[in-house]
Amino acid sequence: MLIRILLVLLACVALLACSQEEPPARGFAGLGTSVEGFAQVKPDPQLSFPEDLGSHPDYRIEWWYVTANLTDEQGEEWGVQWTLFRQALQPGSDEDQGWQTPQLWLGHAGLTSRQNHWQSERLARGGIGQAGVTAQPFKAWIDHWQFTSLGDSFSPLSLTAAGDDFAYQLELQTQQPLVLQGEAGYSRKSNQGQASYYYSQPFFEVSGQLQVGKETLQVSGQGWMDREWSSQPLAGNQEGWDWFSLHLDGGDKLMVFQLRDQQGANFHSGTWISAQGEATPLQSEQIQLEPLNQTQVAGRRLPTRWQLTIPDKNLKITTQALNPKAFMDTSIPYWEGPIHFEGSHTGRGFLEMTGY
Repeated sequence: MLIRILLVLLACVALLACSQEEPPARGFAGLGTSVEGFAQVKPDPQLSFPEDLGSHPDYRIEWWYVTANLTDEQGEEWGVQWTLFRQALQPGSDEDQGWQTPQLWLGHAGLTSRQNHWQSERLARGGIGQAGVTAQPFKAWIDHWQFTSLGDSFSPLSLTAAGDDFAYQLELQTQQPLVLQGEAGYSRKSNQGQASYYYSQPFFEVSGQLQVGKETLQVSGQGWMDREWSSQPLAGNQEGWDWFSLHLDGGDKLMVFQLRDQQGANFHSGTWISAQGEATPLQSEQIQLEPLNQTQVAGRRLPTRWQLTIPDKNLKITTQALNPKAFMDTSIPYWEGPIHFEGSHTGRGFLEMTGY
């Protein structure tokens, strides 16, 4: 979820040395810093499609994010991540300025098995066609990595990426409508008013191929897409987050995130999504998250096993990482990987953690 924002901020420094200096950092990686001139997130957004599949250059930060929980023909589990980020270094700019545009792009691709984790990263300057997003027909790309509709409608789509030792070519399709997170797409991130616009497509059926070294594997499973944009998503005292997207075996879906406060007053939010696509927002007081087992990885300790309880939904589960070492050693390091869970409900999903 919010790690997309952080990664783009770092890309700005790497790609545009002549840019204006960032304001003094407040909150995790400065994401609580107030910014002037950019469009601001407000309640009652009235999202419109297909227009809001595309980019929103008036806002400072934005991402298109896909995960997939897959199984090959031998029964082995895999997890795929594909993310494209957009960052505006200053307000009032768009992609039509060519090399002068302050719009920057970053891509991340990941592949996880029970034993291994691979990742790759790409950086691009906006305005020259190297990266971008169009709303209709939908296409998001950075270099040869693409997430693109195969026809006039949004679904089905093709998802492709490749790194030094891995690649994937997947097809995603669904008949379900998009799901608006939070309050009709307005997703609160703190009690001080920070927020993003946020919607998802958690009902993708996925099939295709993975390449691992010289081996080609046929896979299938479930996918999840998240879309968010904002200009100031965090409060100044929020130092990290834990985000879950869960495919319940009964057909329902669940998204939950926790923003960790320096004083321990963590902010929670989520959405329970029925198998028919009906979304029920979850308030902070309805969600209980408890970290369990810790894993030593990349010089830090992270909770790769969690207990999640939502009494109002009779849910009490324990999540476990498929590969506790699924660490993204990219420009800004973070943990992201597939999980499975058991308890009152069973299923698979994805977990993202940062700030540890």
